[in-house]
Amino acid sequence: MSKKAQLIDGLTYFKTLTGRRLLNASKIFISYHISKITKNNYHKGQPISISLEPTTSCNLRCPECPSGLRAFSRPIGMLEPELNKTVIDQLHKELTYITYYFQGEPYLNKDFTEMVSYATKHNIYTATSTNAHYLTDANCKKTIESGLSRLIISIDGAKQESYGKYRIGGSLDKVVEGTKKMVKLKKAAGSKTPFIIWQFIVFGHNEGEIEEIQQLAKEVGVDHLALKTAQIYNFEAGSDLLPKNPKYARYEKDGLKFKIKNGLLSHCWRMWQGCVITWDGKVVPCCFDKDATYRLGEIEKMTFRSIWQGEEYNRFRRLILKSRSNLDICKNCSEGTKVWS
Repeated sequence: MSKKAQLIDGLTYFKTLTGRRLLNASKIFISYHISKITKNNYHKGQPISISLEPTTSCNLRCPECPSGLRAFSRPIGMLEPELNKTVIDQLHKELTYITYYFQGEPYLNKDFTEMVSYATKHNIYTATSTNAHYLTDANCKKTIESGLSRLIISIDGAKQESYGKYRIGGSLDKVVEGTKKMVKLKKAAGSKTPFIIWQFIVFGHNEGEIEEIQQLAKEVGVDHLALKTAQIYNFEAGSDLLPKNPKYARYEKDGLKFKIKNGLLSHCWRMWQGCVITWDGKVVPCCFDKDATYRLGEIEKMTFRSIWQGEEYNRFRRLILKSRSNLDICKNCSEGTKVWS
């Protein structure tokens, strides 16, 4: 919405690109494309970006989220600052981007902004996603002071009725008021960050409110409004959550069933350039492995580099190149699909 804010956000990331990080990104890019073409696993370099999970806990009960459903088979808990420090100390020379989010609500972790600050000190671009129910004045100030680069706020409705259908237990008023506080305090501090995004997941029950949310976003003063397609777990049978307008859906009808729009090609950029680290230090391949089923190593037992270039990780990359469609976490993957409208 704000071209100036988008330019500033781009410059914020650009400033992280040291010579060493650019060289590393080149290694990743080249090795990925060699692997993609030859169908043989070839991997060089360290991650360009990672996701670090602040917590698995959440205050809401969203029906397509394992955290909201309280349906994890793995332990729940909070990321400790010491583990955050260990990860950054091992990766910061090549790493450009940390997403402080996987499952759960980041602001439930009392050390969240402290951990972001540590990444900022190492010139790493940082982002998080929140339901905005904990954007108090104090948390907004700590967020701005931490240097968080990007703040994504979930707002899936322009009215409480539609918002509450997915964000069960949530308050639209709290989201709007929390956002207003962040916008106001950021301006008062004269800060260029965080880049504030409203993320509106388009469902069947809210697709008629897009113009309203666009107007509300302008009034509140967010930097950008992003319309996102919804991920549905059991998508093959269809769902009331799916929008009617195909522009806002990542699935399409195929006979009597639905299928994801992209074909499951046997390659994946994510496997070469980044990973997810759970709150307790388990390294998993990507954000679609929500229950951390494919555990490729543990930070507290071995160095990240030994995990990243280890046999387990390379075996998994070979599986991707051989037949990605045989991996359950890949069957609902958005790789190659237009996620943002």
